Amino acid sequence: MRHGKKFNHLGRTASHRSALLSNMACSLIEHKRINTTVAKAKALRVYVEPILTKAKEDTTHNRRTVFSYLQSKEAVTELFRTVAPKIAERNGGYTRIIKTGFRPGDAADTAMIELVDFNELYNPNAEEKKVTRRSRRSAAPKAEAVAAEVKEAPAKADAKTEEPTAEAADSTEEKAAE
Repeated sequence: MRHGKKFNHLGRTASHRSALLSNMACSLIEHKRINTTVAKAKALRVYVEPILTKAKEDTTHNRRTVFSYLQSKEAVTELFRTVAPKIAERNGGYTRIIKTGFRPGDAADTAMIELVDFNELYNPNAEEKKVTRRSRRSAAPKAEAVAAEVKEAPAKADAKTEEPTAEAADSTEEKAAE
């Protein structure tokens, strides 16, 4: 029976499970993504997300609390220096689990767990490129044409001022001849 079984025990004792999750959390923070089984990835997500929330506020108390979970100075400094500033605006959901198929040896369901803000390929909060409409002509001739128009514009303005006077003179001569 599973009465009161709130989380996956992963077939390990409590001390082994806490050591496993601590080591996996350190690896996730240092490498930004790790490959593991789906069950371990789901257990790690529950374990590491509160740690990431604590890391958003850099205080001595939070550093000591995070260190009690991770037991690695390098992981704690990496978390507070590089990871925390990137996740500062996010209100939760710091990790993503992507199923990657089955392991060849024992056919275990595997997954990749990663920190959402460190994936450059798929990041919905990334700065969006400015969307421009494309025409059939390339952009280089258009830029040259704009530069040419700017140069021709003063010349045309001078020509237009001269032309009306010349046309006015021609029209007065034509009227006089008639």
